[in-house]
Amino acid sequence: MSYAIVQTGGKQYRFEPGRFYDVEKINAEPGESFSISDVLLVNMDGNVSVGQPLVDNASVEVTVMQHRKAKKVIVYKMQPKKKTRSKNGHRQVLTRLMVQNISHGGKTAKAATPEPVKVSAEAAETVTAEVAAE
Repeated sequence: MSYAIVQTGGKQYRFEPGRFYDVEKINAEPGESFSISDVLLVNMDGNVSVGQPLVDNASVEVTVMQHRKAKKVIVYKMQPKKKTRSKNGHRQVLTRLMVQNISHGGKTAKAATPEPVKVSAEAAETVTAEVAAE
């Protein structure tokens, strides 16, 4: 299993190919692909490379899926005996990224694509007959 520790938006994330992550807002359109080169650590099937502070020749290819808002956080301030109260809400803007692949030193780790299951004609007919009987 390959993964990379990536720094983006002032935070660090553990990225794996084929998974999506919500990160701080990135100025890119949905459907746009780009590469993140701020990689702190790469694990390519057991071969671990730690950067000082960044790993050389390492990048993570991501695609922007959507921009969205996080759940609302309520901020309530109160000063007792002063009749001062303040209630505010905040929703952080996030960008959902899909990790396409991780590359380091000429090696690339891509997302595993599942093999399609082949169903025989007899099995398909029995399933169709059972659904029709209901």
